[in-house]
Amino acid sequence: MRKVLVWQNLGSPRAIALYHEMGYMYWSDWGENAKLERAGMDGSDRKVLISMNLGWPNGLAVDKAGSQLLWADAHTERIEASDLEGRNRRILVSPVQHPYGLTLLGAHIYWTDWQTRKIQRADKDTGENVIVVRDNLPGLMDIQAVDRTHALGYNKCGDKNGGCSHLCLPNPVSYSCACPTGILLKDDGRTCDPSPDTYLLFSSRDSIRRISLDTDDHTDVYVPIKELNNVISLDYDSVEGKIYYTDVFLDVIRRVQLDGNGLETIIGEGLKTTDGLSVDWVARNLYWTDTGANTIEVSRLDGRHRKVLINNSLDEPRAIAVFPRKGYLFWTDWGHVAKIERAHLDGSDRKVIINTDLGWPNGLTLDYDTRRIFWVDAHLDRIENADLNGKTRQILVSQVSHPFALTQEGRWIYWTDWQTKSIQRVDKYSGRSQETVLGNMEGLMDIIVVSPLRQTGSNPCGVNNGGCSHLCFARSYDFVCACPDDLVNEVCSTIPGYLPSPPHPTNNSEKISGPSSPNTQGERADSTPGVTAGSCSEAEASDGLCTHNGAIPASAGDKLRVPHIIAGSLSLLCLLLLICALLIYRHRRAKLSDPALGTLTYSNPSYRTSTQEVKIEAVHRPGACHLQRHRKEAHPDNGFTKEKIRILEGFGLLSGEESEWDDLKQVKPSRGSILRDHVCIKTDTVSLQASTASLDLTETQQLLQEEQSETGSVTLPPSPERRASLPDTGWRGRHLPSTESEV
Repeated sequence: MRKVLVWQNLGSPRAIALYHEMGYMYWSDWGENAKLERAGMDGSDRKVLISMNLGWPNGLAVDKAGSQLLWADAHTERIEASDLEGRNRRILVSPVQHPYGLTLLGAHIYWTDWQTRKIQRADKDTGENVIVVRDNLPGLMDIQAVDRTHALGYNKCGDKNGGCSHLCLPNPVSYSCACPTGILLKDDGRTCDPSPDTYLLFSSRDSIRRISLDTDDHTDVYVPIKELNNVISLDYDSVEGKIYYTDVFLDVIRRVQLDGNGLETIIGEGLKTTDGLSVDWVARNLYWTDTGANTIEVSRLDGRHRKVLINNSLDEPRAIAVFPRKGYLFWTDWGHVAKIERAHLDGSDRKVIINTDLGWPNGLTLDYDTRRIFWVDAHLDRIENADLNGKTRQILVSQVSHPFALTQEGRWIYWTDWQTKSIQRVDKYSGRSQETVLGNMEGLMDIIVVSPLRQTGSNPCGVNNGGCSHLCFARSYDFVCACPDDLVNEVCSTIPGYLPSPPHPTNNSEKISGPSSPNTQGERADSTPGVTAGSCSEAEASDGLCTHNGAIPASAGDKLRVPHIIAGSLSLLCLLLLICALLIYRHRRAKLSDPALGTLTYSNPSYRTSTQEVKIEAVHRPGACHLQRHRKEAHPDNGFTKEKIRILEGFGLLSGEESEWDDLKQVKPSRGSILRDHVCIKTDTVSLQASTASLDLTETQQLLQEEQSETGSVTLPPSPERRASLPDTGWRGRHLPSTESEV
């Protein structure tokens, strides 16, 4: 018989010690927020005793005679003590190397040390007289002292189990009767319902049933739930003892108690076909797949704060499972390209872990002990497993008929089969010992295990929702806060520990500002004063500090400074990059426009022997003349041949020799003026027809006239005073006109 006593606000609980005469239990937690706690042995009256200056509080012991609590911290490298209320704290032994286990016997404390590989002893009150009891003991872990001469203590559960049918749990005042997790205590406060500790829950279209796994009698029992039509998926929350299920005929997600009472519709709209369902029992969130909408969504367990996590690259998402302790979310997709994917619980770091040798991956479950995923494939007719990264893949059972869903408990894998109309199980390690648990069942769908050991562990979201105002998502390395998609007239913060109050109603043109505005100042969990809110800036929006009504009040605490410092640093970096880009641009522009430069780059397209059209793309830069030079060779007909034409990127620089460029004087005035020694022709695209035949002067003139409407206009060159610095083009004129009229 097992019962979960404490499951919330736990990081990494380690050592535990009992003071059963007083009805107290003490434990150490070396998680992110290390602490020492105390509660009644029934889990009542829980209290944090010490939470400051702790690192890795490993060993723990209660000195009943001295009324003190002792612990060993492997991070601070010391052994400390306090009274049983966590007061009067003092250091007993320091330094110690890496203490792990701690116990008490008589007037001494004993501890194990990983680094020195020793068992050591010291005076329990002063910490003096440290000696080595044993050394050279590798792999030391816990240590406990046994005193056969010491009389055992007593509490009220020592007399006929306190009259309880199952568990009697002492507390500081008296005691209480309790039942194993998943079993209800009757109204008499002493007797447990005869329901089993561990059982299977399964759906068969129009019913939800359960089977005991603690007895050989596998008779199924109906869960009396009204209005069941087509139940596809199931899950269970052991904290509140409620079943969650999807009914695709009614397109709803509902929850109900194990006895069928308290039926609630938590999601009643915006659903198409919800194939998969999974409860995060730590963060109190609910995940589901919608194969009709091709989405994966999440909400709180009561249906509030709904949010779409993934809505792309999904084809036919089906089964879904969460691993709260690791911060992971897994799902199957049996679409055109079948695959199994993994992401963090917030939908980030999405990864395809298996996409080969898959057919119809229907069911999916997690073995939290071995940290492996199991799935059934109804097309390949087999059950497989792999590690959480999709590696070390193994076939567990290779010949199954038509499996749909599966679950795990202990050493067994259970699954439903459409073709055999049965529930089967097999050894999860060997794939052997296959047997039928229940047969002759029509319309079998999902199956889950309800067990006190199934839903254990914790993560930061289990502590006050991680300090998040709406949604908290654990990840493998941290946690994040998020806001729902359906946020209306609410203030949502993505900063852990910031608990804003509702915004003051304002019209669209009114700003929330000034210390006198009511209900505009949120409060942090530690009651640190905040700053009144104003209009929402881009920086605030990027930091998650905005709502529909403006900006969330910013606190003076470090948690709010860091995002603004980062945003300011990024803004400064962007400004520096912009300045550098501008300087580089101006430098390159100056180089291109400076006529004093002695070199120019020419781009010469190659021409084929056949007639073709050559397009030269030009981008005009003010003050720069890219060159286009036509070399005129001695030829019998004074024409141009295609072998003697050189196209020089973009614009043209022409010699002013009249005798050699008479053919260009026929350019119409509307296209500009040709100056004494050079012109700059502005053009977007110039098309030149080249062939093996020679071009005489008339054809050349004709070509220029035909291009009039396409080549743009002839623009003025750089000023005459800069003319002398132009590069030598290789042309020498016999006579240069001295005036524009001569030209």
